[in-house]
Formats: sequence, C-alpha cells, structure tokens
Amino acid sequence: MMEHHWDSTEQIFHDAIREYLIDLLFFTVLYISSYLVICRYKRQADKEDYFSDASDAIVYRVALWSCTFTLAISVGAGLLLPFSILSNEVLVFYPNNFYMRWLNGSLIHGLWNLIFLFSNLSLFVLMPFAYFLTESEGFAGSKKGIKARVYETFVVLIILGLLVFGMVWVASAIMDSDSSSRETLSRVWSYLPYLYTCISLLGVLMLLISTPLGFTRMFSVIGQLVVKPQFMENLEEEYHLAKFEEDDLLRKMQGSESSAVYSIEHTNGQTELRQRLAEVQRDRKVLDRRRKASSWQRNLGYPLLWILLFALTVLSLCVVGWNIFRLLFGIGFFSVSIKEAGLGKVSLSMLGSFGALIEVTLICYLMLASVVGFYTVPFFRSLVPRVKDTPMTKVIANCLVILILSSALPLLSRTLGVTSYDLIGEFGRSDWLQNFYLVIGYNLLFSILTSSCLLNKFTSTVRVYIQHSVAQYVHNVREANHFRTSSFWSQKSQNGNTAHVKGTNGVTAVDTGAMNGGLSTKSE
Repeated sequence: MMEHHWDSTEQIFHDAIREYLIDLLFFTVLYISSYLVICRYKRQADKEDYFSDASDAIVYRVALWSCTFTLAISVGAGLLLPFSILSNEVLVFYPNNFYMRWLNGSLIHGLWNLIFLFSNLSLFVLMPFAYFLTESEGFAGSKKGIKARVYETFVVLIILGLLVFGMVWVASAIMDSDSSSRETLSRVWSYLPYLYTCISLLGVLMLLISTPLGFTRMFSVIGQLVVKPQFMENLEEEYHLAKFEEDDLLRKMQGSESSAVYSIEHTNGQTELRQRLAEVQRDRKVLDRRRKASSWQRNLGYPLLWILLFALTVLSLCVVGWNIFRLLFGIGFFSVSIKEAGLGKVSLSMLGSFGALIEVTLICYLMLASVVGFYTVPFFRSLVPRVKDTPMTKVIANCLVILILSSALPLLSRTLGVTSYDLIGEFGRSDWLQNFYLVIGYNLLFSILTSSCLLNKFTSTVRVYIQHSVAQYVHNVREANHFRTSSFWSQKSQNGNTAHVKGTNGVTAVDTGAMNGGLSTKSE
C-alpha cells in the first residue's frame, strides 16, 4: 500500500484542522471540569436572593456560563507553563515519534495566544457583564424584564469602557510624550496589551503576599484533610462522648419544639442548640473519620505529606536564593531561548528531564499555595466559597480572582527563576521583566516574606512557651517581692504596736502608784 504524499497547502490545512480539534478538546475538558466545580459550590438557583421570575433564571444561567468559561480559562492559564515544559521534554526524548506529531511548536504557540485572548475577554467583558447583569434591575420607568436589564448592563459597560479607554489614553500619552494626541488616540488599541500587563503586575503583587502565607497555611490544611497520628488519645471514648452529646442535644431540641410556649428566650435557646449541635456533629464526623482510618494512614500519611510540603517549600526558597545569586553575579542570566532553539530541540533545565519535572512540581505548588494563601488574608476571608452555599456574586468574584492569579503565574515563575522557559506571545512582552532592579527586589522581598512566615509558623509554639515562662517568672518575682514587702510592713507595724502597748502600760502603772500614794496620805 502506497503512502499518500500531501503537498504543502494540504499539509498546512490538515495541521490547522488538527490543532483546532486539539484546542477544542482541551477547552471542552476544562469547561466540563470547571462546571462541575462551580456546581459543587454555588447556591441553588431557587435559594438566591434575586431569583424571583423568568428573567432572573436567564440572568442566573448567563452568569453561570460566564463563570464556568472564566474558570476554565483560569485553569488553562495555570497549566500553560507546565504543559509547555513537559511538551518540550517529551519532544527532546521522542523527536521523530509518529504519535507525537500533533505536539509541536505551532500548537503550543496557539494555546498561549488563545489563553491570552480569552483571558482578556473574560477579564474585561464577561465578568463585568455577568456582575452588572446580576445586579441590574432596569432603568426607572422602563418595563421590567430581561431586555431592560440587558440594556442597563450595556449602558454601564459602555461607560466603564470609556473610563478605561480614557485611562489607557492618558497613560499612553504620558509614556510617549513626543507623539501628538491624535496619534496617541489612534494607537490606543496597541496599548491594550499594556493594560493586561498592568493587571498581570497586580496579580504578581498579590502573589507576593499570598504565596508566603500559603506556604505556612498548607501545613495546617493537610492537618484538616489527612488523619493525624494519635498519641495518648482514646478515639473510641471521644467518639462515644460526642455521640452521646449529639443525642442529648437532639432530645432537647425535640422537647423544646414539642412545647406550646414560644417566646424570644425560646427562639434564642433553639438557635444556640442548633449551633452547638452543628459543632458537635462536625467534631463527631472528624472523630469518626480518624477512628476508621487505617494504621498506615494515621502513622505514615500525615508525616510523609508534611515532609513533602516542607521539602517543596525549602526547595522553592533555594531556587529563589540561587536566582538572586545569579542575578547579582550575572551567572546564567541569559539562558537558552526556546524561541531561537525551537520546541523539542534542547532541554531547558540543567538537570534534564528530572529538572523539568521539578520545575513543573514547583509551579503547581506555587499556584496551589497562592490560592490557599489568598483566602488566608483577613481582608479576603469573606470570599471563601462554601459547598452548596456560595451566592452567584461571590462565585463571580472568586472566578475573577483566580483568573488574575493564574494569569500572573507564568510571570511569577519566570521572575523567581523557577524555570527558564520563555513566555510566549503577549505574556513575554512585559517590560518590567527586563528591569533588573524590579526583578531582584521582587526576589528579595519574596525570600524575606517566605522566611519570616515560616519562622513565625514553626517557632510559634516555642515563642508562646518562652513568653508564658517569662510571664510566669515575672509574676512569681512580683508575688515574692509583694510578700516580702507585706511581711516587712506587717512586722514593723507589730513592733510599733508592741512598743505602744508597753509605753501605755508604764504610764498606767505610774498613775496607779500615784493614786495609791494619794489615797494613803489622805487616810493618814
């Protein structure tokens, strides 16, 4: 059977169709996964505050689709760099494999461009549209319905777009003062990637705060997800005590509900019982899970995960420290460019495939730690999603935050020196990445914040013990001094009273003698 040879035009056509199919499958998988995640956390439609008629149902569906698309793009942006690094290493090992022909530089470059395009679409169009549509009610005097709400949303979006357009125009005119205003106005569209770069810079600054906090928070998270080893604990006894308390609370609630007397005190008592019952049930479930866990899971799972997290955190600090050293002494600052060498031509890690695997692991760990750390910040704790109880406005806010963080992840990885892989497309056009002082300052701040957070985490118990011991010692010294002072003054007062009593007794004796003498003389 003769092999068919395609000409160049047909080959380009088939390659394009193959890339489009792969992109479609990739985004379809991401969309379905994102939809399942949002459905797990979002509040039911009939429980939303604004859900009352058919127009609200349409608004709810539009917001849900927009959030799902945005979350899918966020996950895709977070996976761009790991997928590109692994693709390069696979092609280095299998350069002429028939089954790897679909994996090429054109596909990777197209994915980067699509993620950039859809990120802008989600950030500047879909998320604002979904939020304003959710909050809109129609202009005063207009007929209520979906058309009035859409009309109001578009008007607000146009005003917001004009505001952003003016800000970009002013910023571009300030940065390029030699051009006239008309030329600057005609070139505003070329500065739109600059606006996305500003958003990415904001995301990098957010990662600077959230990632060190996430490193420390991860050690507490695994304690909640994984069963800890039990030392000097009787889980069976604690479980049965929690079960008995739960049954007792249920009986009290049933007895109070069956009574016919209702008052404010009765309602408050019911609320307190429900809150206490929820706490007891949660503790009982945790104890039940710990009780049913196998011995290897209790004794090996938690320590191994703890060691793994500690190793990844220390490795991240070592990578940042090595990057600072390279930047200061100019060692390997200009690495091999993937744009010049081409995908699959050379490994970009000094350790080869093992180094690439470490880079991918660190990038994923940075993303996970940044998300966990973001929800640790006190100002953003109100955004933490709750299973089956997250309103749509909070879903929109969470999707927007995750999009900003994931879009900044490639910039963070490149800035910290986690990988030397070149950022493709508009992601690599950030001017501040070439600023030596900004990069070295960011690395120093990241290492200092991470080290301080880790020291605060692992020395908190020792510091609390030392503070308690010092406070106890100071308290004992004060008590001893107070006791000595009280003893001294009490003894002094006793001595004074004794002298006063003796003096009084002497005077009394003299007076008594004188009186006796006078009486005897008179009698004579």
